[in-house]
Amino acid sequence: MPHSEPRAWETVLNHLEQQLVSGQLAPGQRLPGERILAADLGVGRTSVREALRVMEALGLLSAQTGSGPTAGAMIVSRPTGGMSMLMRMQVAAQSFPVADVVRTRLVLETEVMRALAESDPAPDLAHAEQLLDAMDDAGLAAHEFLVLDARFHIAMADAAGNQVIAAMMTGLRDSIESYVLAGAPLGTWPTTCARLRCEHRGLLEAVRAGDADLARSRIVDHIRGYYAESLGRDHTRPDDPGTEHSPPRV
Repeated sequence: MPHSEPRAWETVLNHLEQQLVSGQLAPGQRLPGERILAADLGVGRTSVREALRVMEALGLLSAQTGSGPTAGAMIVSRPTGGMSMLMRMQVAAQSFPVADVVRTRLVLETEVMRALAESDPAPDLAHAEQLLDAMDDAGLAAHEFLVLDARFHIAMADAAGNQVIAAMMTGLRDSIESYVLAGAPLGTWPTTCARLRCEHRGLLEAVRAGDADLARSRIVDHIRGYYAESLGRDHTRPDDPGTEHSPPRV
C-alpha cells in the first residue's frame, strides 16, 4: 500500500518534533507565532493551530491567549498529562484491558521500590510522608483518600528519580481510577482505608531499612490486594479466570 502524504498539520508537528530533538526548541521556550510558522512551512495558519492543539492535548504545550510576554505557546518540561489522557482513552475504548494496565503498574512499582531501597544516598521521602500524614485525616471521603493515595505512589516514583516511570505511573493510575472508584467497597471502606494506611507506612519502612526484597514484596501484596478488592478479582495473575474480559463499564 502506498504511503499517503502527511497532512498539513502533521507537517507542522513533525517540524516541531525535529526542533525538539535537535535542541533548537527546549522546555520553557516559546514557539514562534502562528504567522511565522505558517510562512516558514508553507502551510495555512489553520494547520498550525491544529498542530498546536494536538501538542497541547498531549501535554507538550501550554498556550496563553492575548498579547504580552506571557502570551503564545510554550513547551512544557514534564508532559505527563498527554500520557494520562492516552491511557484513559485506550482503557475506555477497551484497547488496553484493565488487567494489562494493572500488571504493568505492578512491574513499574516493583522497580520503583527496588530503586528506592537500594538508593545511595537515601532518597528524599519527605513529600511522600507528608501525603501519608494527610491521609491519616479520619474525615476524608473515600475519593479524597484515593486522590492522596495516587499522589503518594507518584511521589515515590518521583523520589526514585526515573521521570519516564513517574509519567507512565501517572497515566496508569488515572486510566483505571474511575473503575476503582466505581467499584470501591464503600460498605467496608473504614477497614479498607485503615489497611491501606498501614501498608503505605510499611512501604516507607522497607525503603528506609534498605530492604529491597521486602519493599518489592510489600508493593506486590499492596497492589494485588487493592485491585482484588476494588475490581472483584486479582488482575495481576495471568491465570486468573476472566482477567482477559473487557473492563467494566462505568
